Amino acid sequence: MNWERAYAIAKKEAFHILRDPFTLALSIAMPIFLVVIYGIAIHFNVRNIHLSISDSDRTQMSQRLIDTFGSSKYFINRNVITPRDVETDVESEKARAGMIIPPDFQKNLLNGRSANVQVLVDGADDSTVGPVVSYVGAIQQIAAMKLVHFDPPSPYDLRTRFLFNPELNSRWFVVPGLTVVVMSILSILLTSLTVAREWENGSMELLLSTPVRPIEIIVGKLAPYGILGLIAVALVFIIARTFFGVPFVGNPILFSAGCLLFLITYLAQGLLISVLARNQQVAMQFAMMTGFLPSNLLSGFVFPIASMPIFFRYFTMIFPARWFMQISRDTFLKGSGLFQLLGSFFALTMICLWMVSRARAKFKRDLE
Repeated sequence: MNWERAYAIAKKEAFHILRDPFTLALSIAMPIFLVVIYGIAIHFNVRNIHLSISDSDRTQMSQRLIDTFGSSKYFINRNVITPRDVETDVESEKARAGMIIPPDFQKNLLNGRSANVQVLVDGADDSTVGPVVSYVGAIQQIAAMKLVHFDPPSPYDLRTRFLFNPELNSRWFVVPGLTVVVMSILSILLTSLTVAREWENGSMELLLSTPVRPIEIIVGKLAPYGILGLIAVALVFIIARTFFGVPFVGNPILFSAGCLLFLITYLAQGLLISVLARNQQVAMQFAMMTGFLPSNLLSGFVFPIASMPIFFRYFTMIFPARWFMQISRDTFLKGSGLFQLLGSFFALTMICLWMVSRARAKFKRDLE
């Protein structure tokens, strides 16, 4: 290994990156854009649910029930005239839910009978059904105390305390996971294009005419993109801490080690794709299918792995993003140490060693 030759190749690749506005925009602007947009737009706490209400009773108690829903900060009330109007609003998606109060609502309450209220929920949007039902159940208990001052004593006192994310802030959950998404785009996508571009342009043959070893080409080609990946991680970390106020209670050295291990794995995967494809368009498609999409869909970034079918729970184990997602979130929010994350580090290390060995062997055979 001649470090001077590897440095010369890395310097040439760095000059190419500086002259390429697409690569610069992808590596600098894209992390900032993703963190800001994802951090603001993705919100798992369902709020501002439009609720159409038909009050056929029009009494003090029915109005108090309506006010209880409106003051919960989860529902936005919309008064309509008939029950059919409620159904029409839910069918036309003007409202996510509807509430129909019958004419004898207050009369039944005053006479000690059960007062029925019908709640219609749009089941086509499965993401809001669960939260809406839970909100209705909680508001029902509050309304019972307000309407008839009925608060049955409980034989036990159940108190809930949320650990690691006491405010249940979705941004604290989403933003640390963006580290995985950003690094996957930068490392695997840009790396898969760099060697494929050399084959397409015919400059690889020129490079091979010089006394350069395969390992020197690999190090020189990948080093600039590794630096870009680390810069992107630093940008995500700074924005997460300053703009979104996400706490970081873990060990910075442990988090940096996980970032470096994941970065090397995806750089090697990008190199392997680039060698196999030798075409930028094909390499980009493979990078999206094997790197970017699994980082979004099969890493636990949006969909919990524990909720997946058992086959996909095991299938996600072959993707590095699944293990680094756990490292990133646990170090950010839980402050987990090496002992708690030993399984994730071991799996990520094994995948990294296999990917590096396969990429190096394939690249060396192609050059020879």
